Amino acid sequence: MNDINILIDKIKGEVNKAEPQMHSHEVGEVVSVSDGIARISGLSDCKASEILMFEDGTQGLALNLEEDFIGAIILGDYKGILEGHKVNKTGKILSIRVGEGIIGRTVDALANEIDGQGEIKTSKEVLIEKIAPGVMTREPVNQPLQTGIKSIDAMIPVGRGQRELIIGDRQTGKTAIAIDTIINQKGQDVICIYVAIGQKQSRIARTVAKLKETGAMEYTTVVSASASEPPAMLYLAPYTGVAIAEYFMDQGKDVLIVYDDLSKHAVAYREISLLLRRPPGREAYPGDVFYLHSRLLERACRRNKAHGGGSITALPIIETQAGDVSGYIPTNVISITDGQIFLETSLFYKGVRPAINPGLSVSRVGGSAQIKSMKKNAGTLKLSMAQYRELESFAQFDSDLDPETKKAIERGKRVTELLKQPQYSPMNVASQVIAIFAVNNGYMDDVAIEEITKFEKELVEYVATTNKALLDEINKDWNDDIKAKLDKSIQDFKLTRE
Repeated sequence: MNDINILIDKIKGEVNKAEPQMHSHEVGEVVSVSDGIARISGLSDCKASEILMFEDGTQGLALNLEEDFIGAIILGDYKGILEGHKVNKTGKILSIRVGEGIIGRTVDALANEIDGQGEIKTSKEVLIEKIAPGVMTREPVNQPLQTGIKSIDAMIPVGRGQRELIIGDRQTGKTAIAIDTIINQKGQDVICIYVAIGQKQSRIARTVAKLKETGAMEYTTVVSASASEPPAMLYLAPYTGVAIAEYFMDQGKDVLIVYDDLSKHAVAYREISLLLRRPPGREAYPGDVFYLHSRLLERACRRNKAHGGGSITALPIIETQAGDVSGYIPTNVISITDGQIFLETSLFYKGVRPAINPGLSVSRVGGSAQIKSMKKNAGTLKLSMAQYRELESFAQFDSDLDPETKKAIERGKRVTELLKQPQYSPMNVASQVIAIFAVNNGYMDDVAIEEITKFEKELVEYVATTNKALLDEINKDWNDDIKAKLDKSIQDFKLTRE
């Protein structure tokens, strides 16, 4: 019996010695390669999202870890990779280099400079995929992030640390809202990141030129993954953007990130998944397409003071087909975000721009993300706009209306006109409060519809010129004294117009 035990121990010892050699396959071989996807054999101890190095110097990213093969996406041109080529493990999970020098630059999906302004000075390497901050490290969203757009700041406010979806059909002004919001952050101590996914290079170039023209590029980083790039780059770009954002949030700074748009991101991921032979689900999307966006958007939050006090505010954009918000990807992202700004095609063609539908738009943060003066004055605006829309359609069938209904319709027309705003002209919050106060209190009831925009501009300029201190008071508080001063200023202004 002892001899048998000695023999068993000896065999175990030999097996243990042999085990490291059995699992030390550091070099693999390309079995097949096509459409930016390589199947590799031999790397049995490879990790998920590990960077692989191909024989020709091209990098790959391990996504599928199967029993006999690894499915990897190729980060770059795959034409030089052939069957039989050797593949080396690097032991390194996909990461990017970040630093203060990345502000004001345009980078690709792996944070490499593409604007021709020389090397980016970086100080830290960060993983592009990271677990979102836990609940105990977060704080409620109660500080406003002003977009400069009247209809949003008044009716669908966005707070620092919030995730507010911008949704609507093609060519309805979704990107315009995001760019205006970035422009409005000038002087607000907010770092902005704009992630362009699957857009034409010419369009991205125009956006960058506009940001430079308005001085917004001084605090903005553009992550570009254009339509001409492989799906792998479109898939990675948003994660690179949020990794840059987290670097600044960890320093206690407030960051705004725009994903333009996540519909194209989902399509790129579907393409990769189908090429990797993952089982297709609804509309051929893979089963984890919800997780694709939830793990991205969950990283937007507001940290409490004990954990640095920084924040990431996310504005994801989703494109709908014929206004269908019940589509697969739109409903997924709606359920992840804290509200949505819905842009309606019919309003856009009527000339109501931004074409925001206040009935379908919502902010789950609400008045918590507004300054006191805006909260007090804009509280009834959304309700009165919804009533006006209902009365407007009702009035088409009956010309004999009672005076109250006529008054509500006339007021609604003026509010609609007031909330129109040209692109690239964000408005400071005190000026918005003045305009909303004036229309709510009947000061515009005797102004012709076509004169509303001119009246608003002249009124704001008049108050800013004659009583600049009042603007500061509106920014800080709202009380009967401030209200009386504003009443007096508007009455004086109306006298100058007579």
